[in-house]
Amino acid sequence: MGTIAQSLPRPSSVLTWLQGFLKEELAPYPGRAALVGRMTLAATLIIIVGMTFRIPYSWQGAIYALIVSRENTRATLQSAATIFLVTGIGAAYFLASVSLVINDPLLHFLWIIGTLLLAFYAVSVLTNYTAAVAFINLSALAIPLWDRHVPAESNVEDTLWLCLAVLVAVVITGAVELAFVHLRPGDEVVLPISDQLSAVGHLLICYADARAVDPATQKQIMRMGTLGTSLLRQTLGRSGYSPEYSVAMGGVTVLVGRLVDLAGALTQLSFNPSPSDQIRLRNLAAIVAMIRVDLLNRRVPGPVQLHNDGQPASVVPLLSEMEHTVALIPLAFANSQSIQEYLPSAEDARQKTLIARDAFSNPEHLRFALKGCMAAGLCYVIYNAIAWPGISTAVTTCLLTALSTTGSSRQKQVLRITGAIVGGFLLGMGSQVFILPYIDSIAGFVVLFAAVTVLSAWFLTSSPRLSYFGIQVALAFYLVNASEFKMQTSLAVARDRVVGILLGLFMMWLVFDQFWGASAAVEMRRRFISNLRLLGQFAREPLSKDLRIARARSLALGETINANLDNVRALADGVLFEFGPSRDHDLAVRDRIRQWQTQLRILFITRIVLWRYRVGFPGFELPEAIQLAQEEFDNRLARALDGMADRMIGDGPTQKEDLESAFAQLEQTARKALPIQQHPLTPQMQSFLLLSGRIAALADSLEKEI
Repeated sequence: MGTIAQSLPRPSSVLTWLQGFLKEELAPYPGRAALVGRMTLAATLIIIVGMTFRIPYSWQGAIYALIVSRENTRATLQSAATIFLVTGIGAAYFLASVSLVINDPLLHFLWIIGTLLLAFYAVSVLTNYTAAVAFINLSALAIPLWDRHVPAESNVEDTLWLCLAVLVAVVITGAVELAFVHLRPGDEVVLPISDQLSAVGHLLICYADARAVDPATQKQIMRMGTLGTSLLRQTLGRSGYSPEYSVAMGGVTVLVGRLVDLAGALTQLSFNPSPSDQIRLRNLAAIVAMIRVDLLNRRVPGPVQLHNDGQPASVVPLLSEMEHTVALIPLAFANSQSIQEYLPSAEDARQKTLIARDAFSNPEHLRFALKGCMAAGLCYVIYNAIAWPGISTAVTTCLLTALSTTGSSRQKQVLRITGAIVGGFLLGMGSQVFILPYIDSIAGFVVLFAAVTVLSAWFLTSSPRLSYFGIQVALAFYLVNASEFKMQTSLAVARDRVVGILLGLFMMWLVFDQFWGASAAVEMRRRFISNLRLLGQFAREPLSKDLRIARARSLALGETINANLDNVRALADGVLFEFGPSRDHDLAVRDRIRQWQTQLRILFITRIVLWRYRVGFPGFELPEAIQLAQEEFDNRLARALDGMADRMIGDGPTQKEDLESAFAQLEQTARKALPIQQHPLTPQMQSFLLLSGRIAALADSLEKEI
């Protein structure tokens, strides 16, 4: 996406840029209208039932219809069950714990702060996104509810009403999704990747045939590059796939996204491919098509062989980079014969935990919880200190915005504030003045509600550059006009709620970006350096002889690395929206780090397979002499990765690790350690040496560039 953005002409004015940006983001794409329709139908049905039967807090069920992921029938049912289960557990927690502190103001305050800390920590460590949404929604409503000066019986009754509202919401949302599930068959991870590969293949064929690029194909490539891979990686992260499959497909997603970026940049350049280039372009298009077919049929793509030796230098810009990127895609499934090996099995399902394995070892989780607790806690203190309970929506806003704060970049704050202004002031208070006085039935209100929901959902289904604007518009409008069983005619009430939203957004900005934050460029670089060091630790694993301990530690470390890789990519997207004297330098660093990210992810995936040789998993056993040689090779790899991290902060060693030489020693040891009758090498040993050679080449290339 950065390559495309830098290749396009600079806008003549902010207005021109904004018009082009909105036109690009709001353009329809396959499936968008259907998705918006399902969201709107579910949210509208929830609010109709809530208003008809006077069920409090029905508006928050409408929020579920907009933000809960829906991958397939099974995922829909699991999401519905998870929401209700977590809501029930959360309600039990609030009812049990508040009874201990309700009569003591100091204990009550400490309980509020502790609950806020727990809620933000849950957002960061829960592996099930739906569970995080459910707990956050419950906390956002229960904390202000139990802060009211009313009889405890009223609060208990409202807490139970809240559980009923959630039950109604999940039943309706699940029913709508199940009713439409037959209209969207297929894998929501593989199909978008297939579409991207198909578009790139068509583009390559156009160049290979020396004809003008089809405008529709060019437009599709540009749109895919603009959308980026964040939404796809988000879908992958929220799915129920095994860690191995998520890591492998995460690598494929990044590589295909990089390929789309290169293809988009290629459409902005002028060149005349030579006959030899046309052959290379046609071969590359055929390889891309084969990879696409393999992924669609649940097969591991075969190794890519590019026979370009002896051919004249290409006159097509970026062709070599595209070939290199395509050649890396099969490596994402290192040492596997079938994708089925990566899909979740019954054992994986039993071992899958609700809490991230690095929940207590990764300090980022606690850091995020403390930042969120500080922001929401300050809002709580402020509205109580000035005796303005009407702006208690500030705490609700902090909790709900936390769902998109993890790994987000600074432009999210602009989207939150503008969304609150549009949804609260323009649509919320505007409808109170100009529309609601002329509506005298629930039918008229439902039409208004559905119209605003369609608008919000359309923005919500944009790329990550704009999607959060949609949910913020819906949240602000729902809080103003859908939280009571009457037409809200008091502008004072609407004013208080919008002021509370803005206070919450301001505190989130103050804490996350000013007191305890850094620019996206600085944070991107820091996370990348951290990943180099974490990969160095991972290369030394296992440190324990106990297989159970070694496996648990490696899984936790692997999840941290994988999350950091995704965060670096998300932060790289955010760099495009930062301006200042260092912008040109930051964009250059961004482009470099995004290139290194691809190599680092493949290195990580390959290292996961080599770890199995280190611990001697069944099918991965090695003779003792080769195990010792591999340990020495891994230690040199770890030193090389640590050296890269040191050099990026300016105090690295002058001498680099010669990993090619280290691999040569490992290969020599392996050949000497095997009996004569095992020459040529067994398939197992060939795979081991092939993976070790690839990891040495990747690390050596990365070390030279850094």
